[in-house]
Amino acid sequence: MPTQKRLAGSFTALDFQLVLLRRMADHNPDLVEDARHGLGVSLTQMREANKRWQAMVHSPHTRGALARYRSVLGEPESRTARRVGDLDCEAWQWPVSLWPGLRFEVLLAPTGAVWNEWLVRAPGARPPSLKSLDDLAPWSCTVDEAALAFAPARPLEGTAPGRWGLAFTAPDGRGVRREVVAEFTWGLLQRTSVQG
Repeated sequence: MPTQKRLAGSFTALDFQLVLLRRMADHNPDLVEDARHGLGVSLTQMREANKRWQAMVHSPHTRGALARYRSVLGEPESRTARRVGDLDCEAWQWPVSLWPGLRFEVLLAPTGAVWNEWLVRAPGARPPSLKSLDDLAPWSCTVDEAALAFAPARPLEGTAPGRWGLAFTAPDGRGVRREVVAEFTWGLLQRTSVQG
């Protein structure tokens, strides 16, 4: 892995990926452990990165969310105008080396306020084939991909910041349609549960 550029004091883009992993560890500790080892960092380093990130977010002297992302991740790879419902916004995307097929995306309201932040499929990257419950493995898809594949999907309130849920129906291995709740962290699928 290339050396991470030091930004935001001692906080790096690598540290930011550890923050993403820390929130995912509640659902998929084994995947997070493998990813952490792949990045060559210790559990203590991951916890420390998350602690420093939380301190930056909650500091009374904190900069706005967009300034914080720019200071840590640098200039975005892309900035694209987008319309979401009735809202005109701008999508800023950064690569994340841990998931080369994804981008970390921040959606900005016309005022410049950040109103959404999550992982999305990278432009030009092949999306997963989602046809049944068997295809919904942890980290296999994003919120948007699952919502599109199993439309209509109903959004659910997440249990913490950076978490989302979707409720939808999907066929199981025998083709029987089942009610499913899917949980996402930072926009990436973490787990599914069949209802009833």
